[in-house]
Amino acid sequence: MSEISVVIGATGLVGNLVCHHLSKKENKVIAITRRSMSNLSSNIDNLIVDFDDFICNGNFPTCDHLFLCLGTTIKKAGNKNNFKKIDHDYTIALAEKAKKAGALKVSLISSVGADVSSNNFYLSTKGKIEKKIEALDFMSTNIFRPGLLLGARSEPRFMEDIGQKCFILINFLLMGAFSKYKCVRADLVAKTMVTSRKSQGIKYFHYDDFAKKA
Repeated sequence: MSEISVVIGATGLVGNLVCHHLSKKENKVIAITRRSMSNLSSNIDNLIVDFDDFICNGNFPTCDHLFLCLGTTIKKAGNKNNFKKIDHDYTIALAEKAKKAGALKVSLISSVGADVSSNNFYLSTKGKIEKKIEALDFMSTNIFRPGLLLGARSEPRFMEDIGQKCFILINFLLMGAFSKYKCVRADLVAKTMVTSRKSQGIKYFHYDDFAKKA
């Protein structure tokens, strides 16, 4: 029997690519989104929800593996409170619902530098998400910490646009302990998320782990 995967944030850069790689493996995929997706493979179902209502009243679909790919920026969210609601509150609430529905494995897209004690609001929020996901005690918890993501987004992101234009120079300068901050292709991160599903316990993935999949 094939594994059933649920992808949260499937309209985003990494989430969409995760769906693509999962569909090639002919697994059953349920993409939970706020807006409809187009040109989906036959083995991907699109469940369109209002996240606030779904978290309070929705029935989470039965699944084996949960892929958490929600992500925004403070600028796009409008303020820190909205950013926290999308990145932190939704992610944790949906993970809790998935665990209650029987999910055994979770893969979370986070960020290099994520740390609960960071003075940077973005990175401290990412760190808090990681710790709360770990505390849910899934059989398998994979946490992915990429640097700047390279790939075509539906909306521009200033820092990532700079990274994409300068990534050769940036990556050349980031060596040794700083290599984890290198820019990385989003497709490579998504592929690593999909091919690392069988690991157990808690595992973190950085640039060198993504590079192995190149």
